[in-house]
Amino acid sequence: MPNRLAHATSPYLLQHADNPVDWWPWEAAAFEEARRRDVPVFLSVGYSACHWCHVLAHESFEDEATAAFMNEHFVAVKVDREERPDVDAVYMEAVQAATGQGGWPMSVFMTPDGEPFYFGTYFPPEPRHGMPSFRQVLEGVRSAWAERRGEVEEVAGRIAADLAGRSLAASLSASAPPGPGDLAGALMALTRDFDAVHGGFGGAPKFPPAMVLEFLLRHHARTDSEAAVEMAEATCEAMARGGIHDQLGGGFARYAVDATWTVPHFEKMLYDNALLCRVYAHLWRATGSRTARRVALATADFMVRELRTVQGGFASALDADSDDGSGSGRHAEGAYYVWTPEQVREVLGEEDGAFAAAYFGVTEEGTFEEGASVLQLPDGVGPVDAERVRSVRERLLAARDERPRPGRDDKIVASWNGLAVAALAETGAYFDRPDLVQAATDAADLLVRVHMDGQARLHRTSRDGVPGDNSGVLEDYANVAEGFLALASVTGEGVWVDFAGFLLDTVLVQFRAEDGSLYDTAADAEALIRRPQDPTDNATPSGWTAAAGALLSYGALTGSAPHREAAEQALAVVTALAGRAPRFIGWGLAVAEAALDGPREIAVVGPPDDAATRALHRAALLGNTPGAVVALGAPDTDDAGAVALLRDRPLVDGAPAAYVCRRFVCERPTTDPDELSGRLRGTVG
Repeated sequence: MPNRLAHATSPYLLQHADNPVDWWPWEAAAFEEARRRDVPVFLSVGYSACHWCHVLAHESFEDEATAAFMNEHFVAVKVDREERPDVDAVYMEAVQAATGQGGWPMSVFMTPDGEPFYFGTYFPPEPRHGMPSFRQVLEGVRSAWAERRGEVEEVAGRIAADLAGRSLAASLSASAPPGPGDLAGALMALTRDFDAVHGGFGGAPKFPPAMVLEFLLRHHARTDSEAAVEMAEATCEAMARGGIHDQLGGGFARYAVDATWTVPHFEKMLYDNALLCRVYAHLWRATGSRTARRVALATADFMVRELRTVQGGFASALDADSDDGSGSGRHAEGAYYVWTPEQVREVLGEEDGAFAAAYFGVTEEGTFEEGASVLQLPDGVGPVDAERVRSVRERLLAARDERPRPGRDDKIVASWNGLAVAALAETGAYFDRPDLVQAATDAADLLVRVHMDGQARLHRTSRDGVPGDNSGVLEDYANVAEGFLALASVTGEGVWVDFAGFLLDTVLVQFRAEDGSLYDTAADAEALIRRPQDPTDNATPSGWTAAAGALLSYGALTGSAPHREAAEQALAVVTALAGRAPRFIGWGLAVAEAALDGPREIAVVGPPDDAATRALHRAALLGNTPGAVVALGAPDTDDAGAVALLRDRPLVDGAPAAYVCRRFVCERPTTDPDELSGRLRGTVG
């Protein structure tokens, strides 16, 4: 019999709807039930593409005896971390403080008042590797609750008080945004962490550092630093050649389990691919790299082909696991993606099979499990026939398409769709792909129609065109606004600037503290044991730094001093973290680069169907200056009312013109795209 998750909109929760565990969604009634029964709450947090979440579910949540024990002694609450990042953040902070580490699945035992007292992640069905079994954990917690209640409640109260008393804003206080010295110090710290052999930063596991790469590219654009662009190029090249990049279908996996980018954790997340698509497009803009162009387009095409929904938005993720094709129904991680030499030969024949195995690094020993290999592009293969590579890639991809496909989490997350809008709009504009710009426009339209209400408040998620019950958090407002502003720069449609302004005004009212710091949840959001507030980047830009970036761009486009001032106040936290933890504040550093550069403001004025207007617009978009904003419009149009940058910008001798401004000073207008490009290549200190 289905439990209470049967009517959830989250695919992750629906995966657990037929568990024998009597799951509750996160709601007040669950905690009221725990009080009524006088039992603790067991909180399980995960997401649909999480491999170990599936393992724990199969081993324990689908086990009748384990479920019966849970139902008797606990109220079990299941949360999709992608729907409720606020709940996830608060309790993950507690898990990390107590255990020194965190991850998913996250398992938390708490009082009926929501105060946590025991934590963990994955627990095996039997004791192993020094870990207790899940059943032992359940029995231990039940015993402590029944026999040592006072001790449990004291621990829970102390943990809750400690969490509530923490203030990141106070501990990371700084009075001003980062200056040139702070950003130079961040670059130096990153240089010390850089893996000069394999690219990236740190060791295994290795995550794609998209936000740090954006900082490096912007720092190079502002200062001409060769060290910055070399680290960015080396990392992008290594990821593009590695197994973390899908060499057949495009797109990137979540992370590599090793330091060499060879073996990925195979789930593909929308946010990684949106961020990396934009990074590679920006790398091409900075260097002209053919690899960057190829990867940016392949990643954009992957998102449109495999993640786009019927409604025009983009699904959250593809699962790491899939049916292994054996006929047993067994699911295995990476089964869809890996190859043995024999499988390659079966598709391509002996001669092309041997060529493809060498080209993609498919060996008899294998690089993954059971003799299978993850496709990559090893060094030292030498010159190859491009047409032959294209042919074997197409044939292998067609054969792979016949395999059982990984599951897709088709809920729409506002924040991640905002990232996709920005990436697809810019990639489409750079590479003359109007279909990608249209895909970005369709997703933006969905965000307005389905996720945004009449008071400029956002729903965090939707599915099948129906908004979910959870309110948007700061990253939703910030990244959607960022996407709208990028789309406005590409299309010249000022309405997207208007929509971004509505969202950013909500940020100023609902998410901003008196000292200029930013909270992750709105002032009128559900009260948890702590109001989360974290400026550091994780898999995506933090809401704090993403909001700073969108506020800065909006202020530059519209001339709004309050938005500019709010951005500068928010950037003060980057000053405190620039030298200490640059790998975890990469987007904040990138925004600070834009602030130091101006950001430069480029107004392109002319009839939209005029070739000269289009040439100037393209030169403006390809200008390699940090965080530059671009406004496009005909003179004396309604768009000029919304975008102050377009006001009082006449044609020059009847010809389309571009105006470049920086910090309240404008250069003389130009009608020459080459001259405009030259102006935008200049670096500043």
